[in-house]
Amino acid sequence: MNVMVERCVRWWRLLVVGFLCLQPNIVTASPNIILVLVDDLGWSDLSCFGGTRSQTPNVDQLAKEGIRFAQFYVNSPICSPSRVAFATGQYPQRWGIESYLADREANKKRGMKQWLAVDAPMLARSLQEAGYRTGHFGKWHMGGQRDVDDAPAISEYGFHSSLTNFEGMGPKVLPLTEEPGWEKPRKIWEQAERLGGPVTWMKRSDVTGGYVSSAIDFISAARQEKKSFYINVWPDDVHSPFFPSLEKWSNKKQERYSAVLSEMDKHLGKLFDFIREDPELRDNTLIIFCSDNGPEHGAGSCEPLRGAKTWLYEGGVRSPLIVWGPRIVSDKVGEFNRDSYFCALDINRSLYSICGLSGPQATDGEDIRDTLLGKSDQSRKSPIFWRRPPDRPGYGFGWNEPNPDLAVRQGPWKCYSNFAGTQVKLYNVVKDVEEQFDLSSTEPGIAEELRSKMLAWDKAMKSQSTLGKP
Repeated sequence: MNVMVERCVRWWRLLVVGFLCLQPNIVTASPNIILVLVDDLGWSDLSCFGGTRSQTPNVDQLAKEGIRFAQFYVNSPICSPSRVAFATGQYPQRWGIESYLADREANKKRGMKQWLAVDAPMLARSLQEAGYRTGHFGKWHMGGQRDVDDAPAISEYGFHSSLTNFEGMGPKVLPLTEEPGWEKPRKIWEQAERLGGPVTWMKRSDVTGGYVSSAIDFISAARQEKKSFYINVWPDDVHSPFFPSLEKWSNKKQERYSAVLSEMDKHLGKLFDFIREDPELRDNTLIIFCSDNGPEHGAGSCEPLRGAKTWLYEGGVRSPLIVWGPRIVSDKVGEFNRDSYFCALDINRSLYSICGLSGPQATDGEDIRDTLLGKSDQSRKSPIFWRRPPDRPGYGFGWNEPNPDLAVRQGPWKCYSNFAGTQVKLYNVVKDVEEQFDLSSTEPGIAEELRSKMLAWDKAMKSQSTLGKP
């Protein structure tokens, strides 16, 4: 009986969305924005991106009612710098954050800042100043972790409210883990209580649900105030260690990962339903769903892409992207855009435009608003550059080969080299998405052009990496 009820509900939702697709596109001057940034999700983990290991019905439904993008990139293959790009619209190298933020000594040894400078150009702060209610719910990891307990609070970056984990300053949810045979759940990262509170302990498999509940409460309060809202919902999932609920426990890493992904989908479904089932929210809310980088090797899937988390190859930096808003993207509902390529920097810049703001003068992103909203197939015009995390040279992270030091995407071409500008590799990632055929010798002109651009960009980033507090 429950299965029949669920099917009826899903058919009803499809009918409602179908009706809305017949209505004209409406983008108000101040739409609500929800950015869902999943942690370590592979390009092909979701069912709607060809995944077969996990069931993700709620995200799949979001895709059916929105637009999927096949060639979306993040700006680092690892968490902290990727998040900086989303938040600031600038390459994270400008702010001295090139790998995950750890303890003081580890950050110093790798030549990194201890946190993102509080005067960085934050999208949230700009929206807050424009009258939006702003909230962050989930992983932060841009300062305030391990023994770095003097970092700015999340609120100082332009958020009215926040709830985070052990990698951020302020109120937080910390995980209780359990395995079959344990007498009771155990606390991990207990020392994170020094990073602010109040602290709520919750089963690891329910943490995403805690973020979602707080986000829904925040949205309800914003509506009471008749304010538009911008919120980050950045789950810890599906980052290791993997602790699904006991009834879904497995001794196999991939199966635990899949169980965590399915449970995350269930929790996020409550947020999606809350927006979808309220006409006012449904008609004026844009949901953007993606991952911060590729999957951990041996856990998630990015097939047929080469590489995974921490690697500059496609599997490390290409992310699934879904943009949802039935009255906003109605002309293209259900479309899979396989042609347009752009990156997180461009999402940041485009959200200024979508929300009616002029945007910062200093930005590395481009305004691709019409592409995100299904009105154009325009790609980013400038190249996209990457530099590998300093602590991820290759070997031992899934492949016995060096991780390229630099990478660039321009047109159909993806080029790699080391810092010296040698060991150049060139791939046509439109025709050769698996990056199997190095064309540097058959297309020497293109290889040399992109090599020169990579080296020039790397030099420029090194000269500007002193921004912010050491």
